[in-house]
Amino acid sequence: MSLAPELLEILVCPRCKGDLEYQEAPEQLICHACRLVYRVDDGIPVMLIDEAKPLP
Repeated sequence: MSLAPELLEILVCPRCKGDLEYQEAPEQLICHACRLVYRVDDGIPVMLIDEAKPLP
Protein backbone atom coordinates (compact mmCIF):
# COMPACT_ATOMS: atom_id res chain seq x y z
CA MET A 1 0.00 0.00 0.00
CA SER A 2 1.51 3.35 -0.98
CA LEU A 3 0.72 6.78 0.40
CA ALA A 4 -1.47 9.14 -1.58
CA PRO A 5 0.51 11.76 -3.54
CA GLU A 6 -1.65 14.50 -1.97
CA LEU A 7 -0.58 13.35 1.50
CA LEU A 8 3.09 13.18 0.54
CA GLU A 9 2.92 16.79 -0.68
CA ILE A 10 1.84 18.13 2.72
CA LEU A 11 3.82 15.88 5.08
CA VAL A 12 6.93 17.43 6.63
CA CYS A 13 9.35 16.35 9.33
CA PRO A 14 7.83 17.15 12.73
CA ARG A 15 11.24 18.15 14.09
CA CYS A 16 12.65 20.50 11.43
CA LYS A 17 9.60 20.98 9.15
CA GLY A 18 11.79 19.84 6.24
CA ASP A 19 10.98 17.67 3.23
CA LEU A 20 10.61 13.92 3.56
CA GLU A 21 11.67 11.20 1.14
CA TYR A 22 9.16 8.37 0.73
CA GLN A 23 10.42 4.81 0.30
CA GLU A 24 8.05 2.00 -0.64
CA ALA A 25 10.11 -1.00 0.49
CA PRO A 26 10.29 -0.90 3.43
CA GLU A 27 7.53 1.69 3.63
CA GLN A 28 8.99 4.66 5.50
CA LEU A 29 9.58 8.40 5.38
CA ILE A 30 13.11 9.77 5.69
CA CYS A 31 14.24 13.22 6.82
CA HIS A 32 17.80 13.66 5.58
CA ALA A 33 18.25 16.95 7.48
CA CYS A 34 17.50 15.36 10.89
CA ARG A 35 18.72 11.92 9.80
CA LEU A 36 15.50 10.30 11.08
CA VAL A 37 13.31 7.53 9.66
CA TYR A 38 9.56 7.57 10.32
CA ARG A 39 7.78 4.26 9.83
CA VAL A 40 4.49 3.78 8.00
CA ASP A 41 2.08 1.27 9.59
CA ASP A 42 -0.67 -0.06 7.30
CA GLY A 43 -0.51 3.07 5.16
CA ILE A 44 -0.50 5.46 8.15
CA PRO A 45 2.65 7.53 8.73
CA VAL A 46 3.79 7.53 12.36
CA MET A 47 5.02 11.12 12.62
CA LEU A 48 6.14 11.07 16.27
CA ILE A 49 9.69 12.21 16.94
CA ASP A 50 10.00 9.75 19.84
CA GLU A 51 9.03 6.88 17.54
CA ALA A 52 11.50 7.81 14.77
CA LYS A 53 14.69 5.81 14.30
CA PRO A 54 18.10 7.24 13.40
CA LEU A 55 19.03 6.99 9.74
CA PRO A 56 21.69 4.25 9.41
